[in-house]
Amino acid sequence: MTFKWVCMGLFCLILVCGAVYADDRNDATKYTIAVQEEKNNTPAWNNNQEDFIFANKGFVATDNPLIIPSPYPGITAWDMEAYKAIANGTRPDTINPLLYRQFMLNNINGLFNVTDDIYQVRGYDVTSMSFIKGNTGWIIVDPMISVETAKAAMDLVNKTLGHYPVKAVIYSHPHADHYQGVKGVVSAEQVANGDVQIIAPEHFMDHALSENVYAGNAMQRRATYQYGIQLPKDAKGNIDIGLGKSPSVGTASLISPTLDITHTGQKVSIDGVNMEFHLSEDTEAPVELDIWFPQKNALLVSEDCTATFHNLLTLRGAQVRDSLAWARSLDEVRQLYGDKAEVMFSSHHWPRFGNDKVIEILENQRDLYKYVNDQTLNLINKGYTMDEISNMIQPPDSLREFWYTYGFYGQMYMGVKATYQKYLGFYDANPINLNRLPPEEYAEEITQYMGGADAAMGHLQQDYDVGKYELVASIANYLVFADPTNMKAREMEAAALEQLGYQEVSGTARNAYLSGAQDLRRTTPIKEISGISPDIMAAMSVSQLLDYISVRVNGEKAKDEDYQINLKLSDTGDKALIQVKNEVLEYWVDTSSPTADVTVEMPRKTLEQLALDPSVTPADVTTTGDADVFDRFVSMLDVFDPGFNIVTP
Repeated sequence: MTFKWVCMGLFCLILVCGAVYADDRNDATKYTIAVQEEKNNTPAWNNNQEDFIFANKGFVATDNPLIIPSPYPGITAWDMEAYKAIANGTRPDTINPLLYRQFMLNNINGLFNVTDDIYQVRGYDVTSMSFIKGNTGWIIVDPMISVETAKAAMDLVNKTLGHYPVKAVIYSHPHADHYQGVKGVVSAEQVANGDVQIIAPEHFMDHALSENVYAGNAMQRRATYQYGIQLPKDAKGNIDIGLGKSPSVGTASLISPTLDITHTGQKVSIDGVNMEFHLSEDTEAPVELDIWFPQKNALLVSEDCTATFHNLLTLRGAQVRDSLAWARSLDEVRQLYGDKAEVMFSSHHWPRFGNDKVIEILENQRDLYKYVNDQTLNLINKGYTMDEISNMIQPPDSLREFWYTYGFYGQMYMGVKATYQKYLGFYDANPINLNRLPPEEYAEEITQYMGGADAAMGHLQQDYDVGKYELVASIANYLVFADPTNMKAREMEAAALEQLGYQEVSGTARNAYLSGAQDLRRTTPIKEISGISPDIMAAMSVSQLLDYISVRVNGEKAKDEDYQINLKLSDTGDKALIQVKNEVLEYWVDTSSPTADVTVEMPRKTLEQLALDPSVTPADVTTTGDADVFDRFVSMLDVFDPGFNIVTP
């Protein structure tokens, strides 16, 4: 088995090449097939064609084959050909029937005309990139996740509709799939020269960096599970994430905004295109833009209203989202623009055509998020715990006829847990959960209580044989954490997780189950590289760089340290006073001290490299004073392992 690694912005990716999976993975059992059929019993099938009609409407052109190369040898940035073997309309037993339908919809790709002078390129990345034609050029909204896919989309537009300059790029919100491809459509020089505006919600940069960088190493590792990055693209592996196919694999970029949107109702006109912005907060992202185009009666709702119930807390990890704020935001959009909008399009999936369909989805998704908030609180106030509530709440029957209320990306049980966390946090009031034993220690003890691993394995096999996969995976997990060399226990847990993955409606939950099974079956350590790109470091302020360096401080290594460092950046003139004391790094920008133990001067790029990877010896550094202090400073900074274990100790 051979591996290739690639750095893609805020995601840490590992691609498995030349691997053989057929002998490792199981078929769907009869119990899984029965669960599939039960979940397939939904009134939404009465309206099967509408989404396919909308997803195909306005088709102009596509690339065939749709394979987008990356700058990394032997790796593609985007490959729609990989899904063709399972896109023949015959659903394999290893794929939930509802998710298979979403898979087929997300396979539809190309350039589409939304309405007069508004186009989208869909199926060239997980994100749908929008193009609004002005008097002389394009306004682009959400330039995908990679430079390569954004450029391919731009090339498709140019060769199909003609070459026109880009006049503005809009980032709807600070998630990587909505800005990292920006240098595939414009250059930093064009922005610096004033030829192109970069428009984003206020505080975009703060949220883009704080949400994805400070805890970035953990998020990236978890993202490999959520997005199924290591899984083969086949009927037993990665087929879809519900929101789109999968994140692309390419070069990450970022250009800082030049114009902030600060409030709802703010109007901007560029190249003859009038736009009115709706600023939503604490919804799908901490800040997010919806855009009303009054000349076209067209509404862009970014990622606040898509063809799925969304995440209230992503599986990769993030700040919890507010289902009540989300519902109120959708209602505000409905009240402001709903009666006028003839088409609604978003940064994922396909548009809704016709005023009645726009109103319908805005109101139904508004009510769905409000329902999650209210019913979770209702049961919280009756004394139920997070896990109890997550098994008690199902979508209202009145909404089950609409496909966009189903959890192809986020699931209802995930949203309930997120809402519980938002209001009450991790603690369920049972004191046994105040300070639980570490998982390895607890697993060893519980294994002994079960009479040892051998005794437990017999029971697990019996339960697996009758389809109790959640129970089997949960108990086998204790055996694995008690003894990670127990390959029989690992295979038992993997087999159970696999069946749970096959049953899942949510693409991300499916990926998580199947990725866990894959890791349990590995016999070699997981190797990954950090996915935070130098381009992201270059966009950070000195304060943000020092915040990130602070996260790397190893408390044990900093023990008994007490010193100050004057930091000077030779090429920018920035300076800061750094103090290490009480195992904490404090700093004050634009400050220095005559009594500091050492003065350290370096180019800004060296500080960026120090934040990115402290294992690389800092270059171009000069010191005045006690040089040993700076050496001790660097040596106490941790290098995080981007391939840390998840399903094993």
